[in-house]
Amino acid sequence: MPIVAPNPHVLEIVPYIAGEAKLPGFDHPAKLSSNESPLGPSPAALDAYMKAGAELERYPDGAAIELRETLARANGLASDQVVCGTGSEQLIDGLCRAYAGPGDEVVFTEHAFIMYHVATLACGATPVRVPEVEYTADVDAMLAAVTPQTRIVFIANPNNPTGTVIDRAALHRLREGLPENVLLVVDAAYCEYIDTPDYSFGAELVQPVDGNTVVLHTFSKIYGLAALRVGWARCPREVAMVLHRVRGVFNVSTPAQLAAIAALGDASHIAKARDHNDRWLPWLEERIAALGFKVTPSAGNFLLFHCADEKERVALDQALRGAGIILRPVANYGLPAALRATIGIEDENRRMVDVLERFVANRQASKV
Repeated sequence: MPIVAPNPHVLEIVPYIAGEAKLPGFDHPAKLSSNESPLGPSPAALDAYMKAGAELERYPDGAAIELRETLARANGLASDQVVCGTGSEQLIDGLCRAYAGPGDEVVFTEHAFIMYHVATLACGATPVRVPEVEYTADVDAMLAAVTPQTRIVFIANPNNPTGTVIDRAALHRLREGLPENVLLVVDAAYCEYIDTPDYSFGAELVQPVDGNTVVLHTFSKIYGLAALRVGWARCPREVAMVLHRVRGVFNVSTPAQLAAIAALGDASHIAKARDHNDRWLPWLEERIAALGFKVTPSAGNFLLFHCADEKERVALDQALRGAGIILRPVANYGLPAALRATIGIEDENRRMVDVLERFVANRQASKV
């Protein structure tokens, strides 16, 4: 019996490969490959998660009412503007399925988060990649790429894997330059790490009724709840109603909902995570750049740095792995000579720099 053929556009998808977590010979390698919080979750979130284990036989609240109401209060929204998802990836997929399809186009930048490309292909739409300038979104180029077939424009601010940002004025210019019938989706996964007056992740663009702008958030980064898969979207009400139609019925588990609520209430833990990043991000950037690597300035909890070529990147990656340190190669993002390093705890950061120093010293000695 022949195997049933899938839709042709599905076969164009290259499956997403997450950052590696294990290394042979190391029980606890330094996993700096997935932009996770080095401080982990709030103790309050851990406590809420453990208590939820007493009622695992019960279905979760399918509407995530308490979590949505908590998010709404914390962000000056109405609860019917909030939609929760199994990570922001489910919301990206839902937006593509709901608003794009065969014959439509979805626009995003050259080195954007790869799930925009995957979700676009999965719904049968055409992905449109727009070149960046110095690894940063080019608003003029994005607007020029919009056609009558464009349904969605994705922009991550900051972007992953580059860490670059556009300022408030540029983001507003992007929204103002788009046709009214094009949905602008701002992925703000790393917004909590930024506190500069000219930055915006677009909250002010999300209107209760109109505006056609959606902002995506996650509990996987600064909140340290990546294992629980909790994301949320702030939307116009009509978009929220559409997302509720396409999301899974019980898409966010009870332990995840309760841990997320507790995490929102622990401002001191978030401040500690931000302070840690504020200390070690510039420290790493300075030391890696001093060794001769080109570093892309980052506003997230990670750094992208560039080797001379792919051969050198492979050799450096092997040296790091040999020392029990896992970074993220990003060839699948069109950056074959680059590595992305998550900001880790102090020991992990120092160990990584030590390996880089030895690698550069050995490379220079071999040229003598």
